[in-house]
Amino acid sequence: MLIFPKLFRWFGGRAEAGKLWPGPTETIYQGRERLRDQYEDLSKYELVDGRVRVMYLIANQTRTDGKMLLRKAGYTGGIYREQYEGKLLDTFPVIEFVLYWGNPRWRSSRELRRLFGKQRLPGEMWEYIDGVELHVYEMRHLPEETRKRFQSDMRIVVDYLAEGAGYRSERKIRHKAALIRMIRVLSGETQTEGVEEWLKKQGIREEDEISVCELFEQYERKGREEGKQEGIAAGRIEGIKCGEARRLVADIENAMRFFQVTLEKACEGLGTTVNRYEEAKRLL
Repeated sequence: MLIFPKLFRWFGGRAEAGKLWPGPTETIYQGRERLRDQYEDLSKYELVDGRVRVMYLIANQTRTDGKMLLRKAGYTGGIYREQYEGKLLDTFPVIEFVLYWGNPRWRSSRELRRLFGKQRLPGEMWEYIDGVELHVYEMRHLPEETRKRFQSDMRIVVDYLAEGAGYRSERKIRHKAALIRMIRVLSGETQTEGVEEWLKKQGIREEDEISVCELFEQYERKGREEGKQEGIAAGRIEGIKCGEARRLVADIENAMRFFQVTLEKACEGLGTTVNRYEEAKRLL
């Protein structure tokens, strides 16, 4: 993934890359009838002197989720439960971040008391409700000051999301195929195959130095060429359809005038149907 380990330098600058180790992304909770799995997108242990000091969890969201706070309580609660039951050697805090990639702003509750705010509870009761908070980072709406803290290709991604398709930069790209695929997905495209093949045709290798401007211009040129070819092909198909429709309509209407027959009889005599005649008329 493009985010680790540089992401933590932005999230406070305290975690060092060499001290981060992969953690489990699966925990288990008791469902209505059986045990069920729940998954995080990414987890990391931060080790100090061979012991876990803190655990980081990262959840990627493409849509807002009004109950994300409850999901967070489930994720972190599962890890604290394992610590309580002695399944883990150390006891340590768990920090979760939510990376939100959607377009609409995140309006859902980020604090547990606000989530239950519509419930009419006695004032003194609020003092005993845990203050669980959700740390959401809206990746499409990060201010420039924050984006500057990102390193490597991740800076390109967040700048592109903030500035749109007109974004240009002289920053050098490290992971070219991965960057193109990620930007295509975040732009709403579902087709991400063939990127490596296109890079190979262009003579671009992963180890080559190439800037955002250079790569984007070449890739946009590819899109224009593909669109042009698709347009030519579509025009040919449309031309064929219109030509055939024009001939069919002319034959049927000539038959009706010459033989003085109804539309149905003319269509029957020419081996076609009224529906096809009407469809052909709509194309003209």
